[in-house]
Amino acid sequence: MNASPEVIWRKVLNPRVLEKVTPGIKTLEAKGEDEYIAVSEVKVGPVRGKFEGDLIIKEKVEGKSLVVALDQKSKMGNALAEIGMELIPHENGNTKIKYDGDVKMSGMLGRMGQRIIGGVVSTLSKQFFTALEEEILKSK
Repeated sequence: MNASPEVIWRKVLNPRVLEKVTPGIKTLEAKGEDEYIAVSEVKVGPVRGKFEGDLIIKEKVEGKSLVVALDQKSKMGNALAEIGMELIPHENGNTKIKYDGDVKMSGMLGRMGQRIIGGVVSTLSKQFFTALEEEILKSK
């Protein structure tokens, strides 16, 4: 990414930026330090739903890595996700971002979405990092 790890770190920890760049998130309301109530609207295959639950930033190593944990509930099922992100300084002040994640779904969402979740996670990850980079470029 075309920014230093410090710039990316500040952006990811800013709730207004996180709300803007995270696909599906409609609102983030502070609940405590690094804890938010998140309202999302997500479409997985033919299933669309409104979710509400917690978004927690944990396992922070200042300027280097963190984990974003989501626990979202809806009438059609629940989704638990953990996304780990590592910021690696790269040449010319840029940053290489290494990330991985895990998603578990239950209820109707789990029955319908589990088969296609790998592709969905990949798409949502690309959308997140593209939106984050655009947000960083706007603030330069």
